[in-house]
Amino acid sequence: MTTTETKAKTCQACAYWEASSDKGECRRHAPQNIAFEVNEKVSVESRFPITSASDWCGDFSEK
Repeated sequence: MTTTETKAKTCQACAYWEASSDKGECRRHAPQNIAFEVNEKVSVESRFPITSASDWCGDFSEK
């Protein structure tokens, strides 16, 4: 794959990407559970992965 082809297949041009400025959520798969601890209290949230508009992956689907 050439550099030009890679740039054309970025998150920004993907049907699964929900933009929020130059970053956004990849909605290709279900949200992932994230567990974190703050002040000895454990919390769990579900979130979509955050990616940059210029990121890319092998699951690209054109808008």
